[in-house]
Amino acid sequence: MTTIASHTDSTGAGGRNEPSIWALPQVSLRFWPVFLRNLLVWRKLAIPSLVGNIAEPLMWLVAFGYGMGALVGQVSIAAPDGNVQVPYILFLASGSICMSAMNAATFEALYSAFSRMHIQKTWDGIMNAPVGLDDIVFAEMLWAAFKSLFTVTAILGVMLGLSISHSPKLLVAWPILFGVGITFACIALIFNALAKGYDFFTYYFTLFLTPMMFLSGVFFPLEQLPALVRAVADWLPLSSAVALVRPLFMDRWPADALRHALVLVVYASGSFWIALALTRKRFRR
Repeated sequence: MTTIASHTDSTGAGGRNEPSIWALPQVSLRFWPVFLRNLLVWRKLAIPSLVGNIAEPLMWLVAFGYGMGALVGQVSIAAPDGNVQVPYILFLASGSICMSAMNAATFEALYSAFSRMHIQKTWDGIMNAPVGLDDIVFAEMLWAAFKSLFTVTAILGVMLGLSISHSPKLLVAWPILFGVGITFACIALIFNALAKGYDFFTYYFTLFLTPMMFLSGVFFPLEQLPALVRAVADWLPLSSAVALVRPLFMDRWPADALRHALVLVVYASGSFWIALALTRKRFRR
């Protein structure tokens, strides 16, 4: 009896082995209909969603960029050929657009994804079709990244209209910001898998996102931080995003671009794997 019970426990119900939750992602092209489903639903609320997503970053830009910018004037930024003086409005705009990509992807991968997964049970309905959980999680990640790209594209248009920057290198910033959206969508999906309710997300915003906004060079240069704090800040995903995007606003190429890109890739790939494992665990309960 002991042997039979032990065998049943290891194989699970039905006498078959379940793959490990840490198995490699099994993503197929079936993720695409899930992505399109989210797009079709969102189209009805596209305008209110756009206004809501760009209002806050534009308020930051106006209040701090023009208000505080009038007091600060120029900001000194370290560059390979020596320190460079840039207007504070340009400094803030290049950092805040990365913050906007982070926030837009995070909100979608937390609140909206949690509603579809837990409240509306949309994921359960989709899995009645021949679509796997891995495909759904991958589609949610890409959808959150798309929402962030849509937001930053609108903000970039406003910044161009305000003549904050007209650098042609901003075309390179566009795919980088999409990568930023992917990175923070993957991180947010970890907390989506752990959450029991919406209140849980407060911990993520309070303990991780908010401190990172102030330690990643969005509002002031990283050189102003104490050495120990800067050593940690240098490896934050938002710091790498700002380090890649800000020089492009200044019509320069970023220094250490490969290192910063690898930081984002490691955060994105590692977080997606963890998020997928935790989501698999949640759906096996």
